[in-house]
Amino acid sequence: MKSVVSRQSSVVSPRKMGFTLLAQDGRARAGVLQTPHGIVRTPAFMPVGTYGAVKTLTAEDLEALGVEILLANTYHLFLRPGHDRIARLGGLHRFMGWERPILTDSGGFQVYSLGTLRRITEEGVEFQSPLDGGARHLLTPERVVAVQEALGSDILMPLDICLAHPAGYQETEEALERTTRWAERSLAAWKAVRSQESGVRSRALFGIVQGGMHADLRRRSAETLMALGFDGYAIGGLSVGETVEERHAMLEVTVPLLPAERARYLMGVGTPQDLVEAVDRGVDLFDCVLPTRNARNGMLFTRAGRVVITHARYAEDNGPIDPTCACPGCRRYSRAYLRHLYLMKETAALRIQTIHNLHCYLSLMAEMREAVVQGQWEEFKKAISSQRSALSDRDST
Repeated sequence: MKSVVSRQSSVVSPRKMGFTLLAQDGRARAGVLQTPHGIVRTPAFMPVGTYGAVKTLTAEDLEALGVEILLANTYHLFLRPGHDRIARLGGLHRFMGWERPILTDSGGFQVYSLGTLRRITEEGVEFQSPLDGGARHLLTPERVVAVQEALGSDILMPLDICLAHPAGYQETEEALERTTRWAERSLAAWKAVRSQESGVRSRALFGIVQGGMHADLRRRSAETLMALGFDGYAIGGLSVGETVEERHAMLEVTVPLLPAERARYLMGVGTPQDLVEAVDRGVDLFDCVLPTRNARNGMLFTRAGRVVITHARYAEDNGPIDPTCACPGCRRYSRAYLRHLYLMKETAALRIQTIHNLHCYLSLMAEMREAVVQGQWEEFKKAISSQRSALSDRDST
């Protein structure tokens, strides 16, 4: 099925929150997410700025790359420098020098990963600070909303429980039921905040679909969240060790249940191939540390496979990282030079490589948007699958 929604609907105020579906080709979608700090064209990828910065890059670097939205981490900013301090300094946008949209995750995944340092109760999550080993904190659904409100996020996420894989049915069901109750409390807290807002400078709270690898629990979660009524919907609990086939199966179950008029966000995923597969199933928004973390570890994405810059075969390679890439690094520097910088632990290598990997991801998202708008999604998929591309984990030859 190919359909195009009226382009007139894309003319919106940049200060009003909402999602507009512009075009659909098969299940793949192209749209516009309006936020108080500008628009985000979807499908979109959010670089991860855990502590309020994408590692090795400045806000100017991100603007030059065309990044339209960043993700920051509520848990880490809560611990350092503290949400109250950020609020006193004018909010997270001013603190970062970033005037475009920001999504903050709830910190639930980070808290859950603390293991023995945390205790989950019906009230919330109590945990011992890993910074000093002494201070104890309690994050409740209401407090997580309040922290993100203090940060001034454009899109907020509720506190949830994300289980590691594999998780049994009973454990997953119990976690889902608690996550659902927390979602209700988060929504009530958010509505109280929203009722005090004036004008059209509104923000959004997304619900998070959980349920592990159990299709019936995923359905239950999606249906319950839709009945509660959130501004958008995220798919959580994936990219936690499951197989690609399991992930795709859960997307096949979940995405068709989510309302077409709301943005759909797949949390923590993934490789370029993962992004294409998820867009093909109707997902709009993504975040992942992979492009930036891999860049700092010397692994670069190209349209001919991956480049591991430490390999000896690049020691006298005068070619760019990717001859088809238009990023600043590929236009100016050779593989041999970047290998030298990386081995000498020069920070310039990390910056150049991070810019390259993000450029690769953002270019892929732009190509997918254009393919959907032009009604050429199937042709795009065929062209991508014929390449030994950035979608592959194979080495470049």
